Amino acid sequence: MKSTWQQFLEGIRLLGRGFGRYGRNPGLLFLGMIPAVISFALLGVAWFFLIVYIDDLAAATTWFADDWSDFWRILLRVGAGAGILAAAALLSIISYTALTLLIGDPFYEVISERIEGQLGGTPGALDLPWYRTLWPNLVDSLRLIALGVALAIPLFLLGFIPIVGQTVVPVLNAVIGGWLIAVELTGIPFNRRGLRLKDRRKILRAHRPLVLGFGVPVFLVLLLPLAAIVVVPAAVAGSTLLTRRVLGLPIESAAVRPAAPVAG
Repeated sequence: MKSTWQQFLEGIRLLGRGFGRYGRNPGLLFLGMIPAVISFALLGVAWFFLIVYIDDLAAATTWFADDWSDFWRILLRVGAGAGILAAAALLSIISYTALTLLIGDPFYEVISERIEGQLGGTPGALDLPWYRTLWPNLVDSLRLIALGVALAIPLFLLGFIPIVGQTVVPVLNAVIGGWLIAVELTGIPFNRRGLRLKDRRKILRAHRPLVLGFGVPVFLVLLLPLAAIVVVPAAVAGSTLLTRRVLGLPIESAAVRPAAPVAG
């Protein structure tokens, strides 16, 4: 049995292979970037205003410190600003991924289905048009966003604590965000099999190190400006491989799978 660290590294490799498969399909490159660009533009406007008004928001959330000495008031508001940015990063990346997948559902379904076709098909697949899966996908995405909001609140509060807010919070942010992103991205291949969010979370929890190895790097790369435009489509390809891995299905094309040993 593989160790926790080996499973984590395997998750990273699955993401890398997702980039490779996506990049080897030139016809899918432009197709997958269209919804990512639209979502990025919308989120970019939100972040512009957040950065412009971050000092005002930090002051508004620490109104009780108006009469404190300059040192303690500034220290508290720096922590508040860090907490706001940490919570905003978590929520914005989850929301960005959900919005991109929602806008690009038909495109990403094609990417995921084509990859599964190259690996032997999708056992138990439901033959439903994309618009029949749009509403269930939206409901699942909203539930994940709501969970992200609930988890962002304690992260915001921890941001008030000096040192902890600037060290522990970013790590927790990456772990929580990575998990939620992985659950979100695997929605397309899981839903194709008729497996909803409850089933998805149960199966993924049994492979937590593997899932975090996939999701944490996605979360971290999504923090880089413009990288998100390419990352989400490639991560959809990787999440298809991740789904097949946790369901015990082959993730190698028939042409490159190791030959079965010959008896005798």
